[in-house]
Amino acid sequence: MQTIIPSTSKAITSLLRADFTTQWRNRRSVILIVLVPCIILSSWKGIVDKLGGAFVLSNCITIGLTAIGLMGYANSIARDRDKGVFQRLRVAPLSSWSIMASRLTVQLAMIFIVTLAVFIAGFYIDKITVSVAGYIVGAFAAVAGGALYLSIGQVIVGRIKNPETVNSTCRLVYFAFIMVGMFGELGMLGDKVTKIVKWSPYGVVRHLVSASLRPDLWNMDDTVSLLICVGYTIVFATLGIKWFKWSNK
Repeated sequence: MQTIIPSTSKAITSLLRADFTTQWRNRRSVILIVLVPCIILSSWKGIVDKLGGAFVLSNCITIGLTAIGLMGYANSIARDRDKGVFQRLRVAPLSSWSIMASRLTVQLAMIFIVTLAVFIAGFYIDKITVSVAGYIVGAFAAVAGGALYLSIGQVIVGRIKNPETVNSTCRLVYFAFIMVGMFGELGMLGDKVTKIVKWSPYGVVRHLVSASLRPDLWNMDDTVSLLICVGYTIVFATLGIKWFKWSNK
């Protein structure tokens, strides 16, 4: 009997379908990732007049991106690796890059979902309006910021093999980013911490998204934030790919 090997396009399509199906089955975690920034957005309604709609939206989007990269992507990779999913996929007629590209495509969809949810919640709950160009450029900035947090998640899952340790590490890093990032940017933790937060992954992404929501006011500081975001992403992605193992053995 002749063995029929499916084409690369069919194999990738099947892999994408399987990854999106898995994401749908874990829709409770998806709902939580979407709800958390929207809840924070509604609770910050009184800050809009003081700090501006772009500041509030960018903070909430950054919180969602952090959750996608750390709580979503890293944990799912660690869990599937522990179950041997990647070892089974590697014997299929698929290249390694297509396996990871499929996972990243799912996370890209999550980035757009979270960003859109925050935009809608901001409009209807906090009455925040942004220009059409601001929404479009802001969505692309969210993708750039999401790539940074995905690369951080890749570093964690690449360096740590045990899925439970990955989970606890991601929770700790997530908590540190959110709490120190939010309160640091508001100046509640002192001037030194505020300066550190400004150039941290949280501060850079927050600033980038905020500036992208007002593209007509783009300046050199915003360009610097974009370049630093890209630099962070390249460094973390390089380390994460270098350290990543397809199995726990």
